[in-house]
Amino acid sequence: MSLPLVEPDLSLLREGRVLIDVRAPVEFAQGALPGAVNLPLMDDEERHLVGIEYKERGQDAAIALGERLVNGGRKAARVAAWQQLLAAHPDAILYCFRGGLRSQVAQQWLADAGSLRPRIRGGWKAMRQALCARIDAAAEQPLLVVGGLTGCAKTSLILQLSNGLDLEGCARHKGSAFGRHPLPAPSQIDFEHAMGQRLLSLPGPLVVEDESRRIGAANIPLRFWEGMVPAPRVRIEMPLDWRLAQIHKDYIDDLWEIHRRQFGDWLGWALMRKQLSSALGRLRKRLGSERLSRLQRLQALAFREHERGNRQAHEAWLAPLLTEYYDPLYRHQLEKHPDRHFLHVGDWESCLQAAREWSAEARRDGRPQPQPA
Repeated sequence: MSLPLVEPDLSLLREGRVLIDVRAPVEFAQGALPGAVNLPLMDDEERHLVGIEYKERGQDAAIALGERLVNGGRKAARVAAWQQLLAAHPDAILYCFRGGLRSQVAQQWLADAGSLRPRIRGGWKAMRQALCARIDAAAEQPLLVVGGLTGCAKTSLILQLSNGLDLEGCARHKGSAFGRHPLPAPSQIDFEHAMGQRLLSLPGPLVVEDESRRIGAANIPLRFWEGMVPAPRVRIEMPLDWRLAQIHKDYIDDLWEIHRRQFGDWLGWALMRKQLSSALGRLRKRLGSERLSRLQRLQALAFREHERGNRQAHEAWLAPLLTEYYDPLYRHQLEKHPDRHFLHVGDWESCLQAAREWSAEARRDGRPQPQPA
């Protein structure tokens, strides 16, 4: 029987097709395609043993060992798992690392069981190359960068725009010492894939937040970062009380809600306290021991008051964190780059309007813009 192939076309991701990743779990954890479900042909130990056999005795011996390891009940269970997913998603497509032997074996087993589905030619590797090429192409699109002091709701502004690219959302990190997400950060590969997938629907001018190249555990791909550096900017300027309310929402209210949903009230509260106290402790070198000790005491008192129902007590340590740490750090960065071009400096609403006007003008310019692959 001829087993069907589909080309490594990014339209599969744009359409939200469900993909069956038959690689081992350890490979999937290192980075998968968006929308993929890991239903492996071999588990990690089986893959390890087959890999050793391949190195020592060659491909034929490795295939024979794989057939002995995944047989009988194991084989039936894996075919049943694929069929169960296909029952819910009949148009799902298979892939392995290079679109070769493992996905072909899975195809054949499914075909023998009465379910014929295609695999992606070139597999994960070909699709990843296409996603990375899309990110590189995006570096040539018109770019606007949104800057401003901590607490100016830059991410919220990005999310208001149809052409906004939320890099922090892709990295699952808010880009500061206090920006860690309770859930594990994506791998570098998964960060890039999330970024590439978002770019599939953004062929025109892009608006991004001013970031260092590293966001949490992820690095912005080099060519895209190089496109951000000289890009025009808008800078949000908001009063301290406004920013303090925003940072309270980000660092306390939203963080608590995520912890509570994921871990429940008791454990969520303990983990949130640990995360925030650890984040403050990591600033020892920049704050100095005396200032850090003062902020740690204020933070501990704020948690005590929070437990009594006074959530606003956190402002006692958040306000000096802004004025004594984040604000001087941002102003120092501005002084290091006096040549950066700001199209507009103003409050949040005026910067949002400026970003919309820039986007409309960039579209009217008629510069060639890469189309989604």
